[in-house]
Amino acid sequence: MQNYTLSHIAELLGAELQGDGALEITKIATLANARSGHIAFLANSKYRTQLETTQASAVILSEADAPYFNGAKIIVGNPYVSYAKLAQFMDTTPQSAQQGIHASATIHPSATVSASAAIGANAVIEAGAVIGDNAQIGPNSFIGERVKIGSGTKLWPSVTIYHDVEIGADCLFQANTVVGSDGFGYANERGQWVKIPQLGSVIIGDKVEVGASTTIDRGALDNTIIHSNVIIDNQCQIAHNVEVNSGTAIAGCTVLAGSVTIGKNCQIGGMTAINGHMSVCDGVIITGMSMVTKSITEPGIYSSGMPHTTNKEWRKSIAHLRNLSDMKARLKALEALAKS
Repeated sequence: MQNYTLSHIAELLGAELQGDGALEITKIATLANARSGHIAFLANSKYRTQLETTQASAVILSEADAPYFNGAKIIVGNPYVSYAKLAQFMDTTPQSAQQGIHASATIHPSATVSASAAIGANAVIEAGAVIGDNAQIGPNSFIGERVKIGSGTKLWPSVTIYHDVEIGADCLFQANTVVGSDGFGYANERGQWVKIPQLGSVIIGDKVEVGASTTIDRGALDNTIIHSNVIIDNQCQIAHNVEVNSGTAIAGCTVLAGSVTIGKNCQIGGMTAINGHMSVCDGVIITGMSMVTKSITEPGIYSSGMPHTTNKEWRKSIAHLRNLSDMKARLKALEALAKS
């Protein structure tokens, strides 16, 4: 693992250095757990008191927090973003597949695989697929017919990409993700379910990251579309004909039902469910465990999940909720009596 000097780190981050630039840094750590040779960061001033006790050799912090730390420091505009960038520089995560084609991989003769791509053990690449420069296809992954995968995109093991899906450059798909599976489309004929073939596809832009075991269904007729610079967490369900616009983040276990449209730069908390055919405008934040049953047309923060409480208090609240209609009727009767 490569060690970095503080002066090198300051140069990488384009930041101001105060302290010994020759100091060697071996690891990024939290303020509470840092040791000698580590660099920590302070992204939230409410943890400023930890600067007094941290054993970190250096700290990344803002100009406002800099006077509260007497050791070596790197002063930046946004400590959290700078931490993220430094973590990228110091990342030791291996490739999902070594460059070249593993002997056990199966590649159709009509597929096009860049000479700089890496194809892992037991991967399958079907007819007409195109794998771009420096792409990584992890072991046991399946790439269907006519799939296009852009340069620098990385698939971890056992990712499944169905036919005709298009994926842009510099994307990341964690293990067991499925893209392009059938949407939930059926017609009912006298009690018998008649399957509707899903004839659309999935189009994914550049720099999209998708978590482990997430499913993105193909469109019924039109395409499911994930625009560039979208991040989707683990175990999410993105149904057919959904469109997620750029800059949006979706946390784990969220479900977007069919034909939902999410605007730009939205943040959707974990375990949120959005009903089919709803639209959410740009700049919306939805807190975790919310249920969206109508479209959101104004930017802002929206919530519907009930915060936890003791079982006794919860039972009392539910009892009151069940009596709301009766209480409303009684209130109306009292108001009518008061006016008479």
